[in-house]
Amino acid sequence: MDTEFSTGQVLPNERELSARFGVARATLRQALDQLELEGRLVRRRGIGTLIAAPRVGVPVNGRDAGWPGAARSTAWRVVDCTTAPASAALARTLGVAEGEQVHTVRRLRIVQGVTVAAESLHVPAVALPHLAAFAEENDRARGVLRQLERIGVDGESRSVELGVAEAEEAALLERPPGTPVLVVTTQYATAGRLAAVAVSTYRADTCKLTFGESGTVEVATTAVSAAS
Repeated sequence: MDTEFSTGQVLPNERELSARFGVARATLRQALDQLELEGRLVRRRGIGTLIAAPRVGVPVNGRDAGWPGAARSTAWRVVDCTTAPASAALARTLGVAEGEQVHTVRRLRIVQGVTVAAESLHVPAVALPHLAAFAEENDRARGVLRQLERIGVDGESRSVELGVAEAEEAALLERPPGTPVLVVTTQYATAGRLAAVAVSTYRADTCKLTFGESGTVEVATTAVSAAS
């Protein structure tokens, strides 16, 4: 099929495809479903089935992407930064007491001009005792990231789960609420204790996670542009 159609092209209907390839519609439907699972096709309501763009690898491990302390990294763009008491749920995640102050930096991951992920980076204030006070959010965000860069990281663990974007994440990703997402939660440790937790929400319609030493996310950036 790759030689028959080009990226972004809308496929003919099932009847036409069945006739073209000489297969039963049930067989064709199974093949289309499999190609969609592989990320080679994408279905759009009101448009039809399109040929997806080739995916490019985007590193997610600290060594390749720069852990959150890479203040000068161009992989992420800061949205805002807040400092507030930890809720019960966040306190459990960070291993601190409820009500302790936590810095939260929200960032967007941009690939070839397209927003593919939104991240909330949570850092217990106690982990950054030398952080200066900043009036401006962007200055505070840079301060948090630079302090993390100074203390470094000596271990990390990562988990991935399928979810749906809630209103806040959906707005950052420029997608409707309920859009399927891949949630990557990474815990960073330094000096034997938890230093930060990053919750990164990747668009499941454009991203495919691959595991192993490379630790990459594959992103169909051309398909995002065409379908957005």
